[in-house]
Amino acid sequence: MTISEENYIKVIYHLSLVSPKGVNTNAIAGMLETKASSVTDMLKKLSEKDLVSYQKYQGVSLTENGLLSAKMIVRKHRLWEVFLVEKLAFNWDEVHEIAEELEHIKSEALINKLDAFLGFPAFDPHGDPIPNEKGVIQKVNKLLLSEAELNQEYYCIGVKDSSSEFLKYLDKQKIALGSTFKVIEKESFDDTLTVEVNSHEKIISNKIANNLYVQ
Repeated sequence: MTISEENYIKVIYHLSLVSPKGVNTNAIAGMLETKASSVTDMLKKLSEKDLVSYQKYQGVSLTENGLLSAKMIVRKHRLWEVFLVEKLAFNWDEVHEIAEELEHIKSEALINKLDAFLGFPAFDPHGDPIPNEKGVIQKVNKLLLSEAELNQEYYCIGVKDSSSEFLKYLDKQKIALGSTFKVIEKESFDDTLTVEVNSHEKIISNKIANNLYVQ
């Protein structure tokens, strides 16, 4: 696959997680910042390679081959993020764009050795699961902080929004993977939360609470 084709496959994979019955071409165009007509042309090429199932006006889904290919791209991306954070001391808000480039390296042997070198991590620095070499992804029971019950203890296991802006905000608030949470109060007006984070009381907006995964 070309880099462009890999980017399409990955985007379809991520969109299919929230739209399992079929991904809308306009959604793909929006994610890739391109025209719907360009998406249609690419989907025809991917369909010819047995990577997607596509019928006009009925959305698109990944074939078995396409799904495995997408998982391998995601695997490479997330392993490189682990490497960048753990071995090269990048911050978690700095690694996404670099991993976007590294994920297109073709060598399967390199990625498997990287996986072993890192100790076969199950999750990337943002808490997202890393597919193994067969494409198997570890299932995790999680909920958003906004869904947490009052006076119950939780800990942060991931972020829904992995943008640099959000991660920098979390750094300022001293919130990271493993941070402990206890919701003390929830405002009925706007769902703002008063929480105890790592034994310190903070006010967290509904927008923030809807982007933090806890367990």
